[in-house]
Amino acid sequence: MSLKITDWAAEDRPREKLIQKGTTALSDAELLAILINSGTKQKSALDLGRELLGMVNNNLNNLGKLSIADLEKLNGIGPARAVTIAAALELGRRRKLAEVQDVVQIKCSKDVSDIFQPLLSDLAHEEFWILFLNRSNKVINRMKLSQGGLSGTVTDVRIVMKKAIEYLASGIIICHNHPSGNLNPSDSDNKITQKIKEAGILMDIQLLDHLIIAEKDYFSFADNGLL
Repeated sequence: MSLKITDWAAEDRPREKLIQKGTTALSDAELLAILINSGTKQKSALDLGRELLGMVNNNLNNLGKLSIADLEKLNGIGPARAVTIAAALELGRRRKLAEVQDVVQIKCSKDVSDIFQPLLSDLAHEEFWILFLNRSNKVINRMKLSQGGLSGTVTDVRIVMKKAIEYLASGIIICHNHPSGNLNPSDSDNKITQKIKEAGILMDIQLLDHLIIAEKDYFSFADNGLL
């Protein structure tokens, strides 16, 4: 049976270690142990943190993809602890998103990727988003149009144009993710891109790009000459 965290020397306990040495001094398992808060009679919080990381091959990106139900599969992680971990991971995701809020003018596909990568890269389902731009390619707003399953999401061109008109957008950029990691556009991706482009021409709203987001990379229709 492993020692409880309270049996350790004070400088080795995750909370005390964080206070004394800062967050960067802690391992991933130690940070998780703080979130887990306390262990069971059989396991310490650090043991649970290590087991949780073991479930995802020590990959924090994969940890962020786990649902509440997935987290609860680990013996010792109940609903309260699972919710705490999920909330912390979501805060981390939102922090990444906040870091790119100052990018208000789109100059290249990388600027778009910087906005959507934190939102979409580690999702287990597809989401379809729209970025609305003014004539200077400055971001007016963004919205999630639809959410689907593992292999697709439904996109209504009429809603895309309706929202663009409501925001008085001169241009739009559409974006969705491929949870599979495959960045190649599907036939449906190509078809919806052309439909939105053609509808935009009629409404004098230019489709500037369509990005497909994967975990560590993206595909730009504009960069690849598909618009």
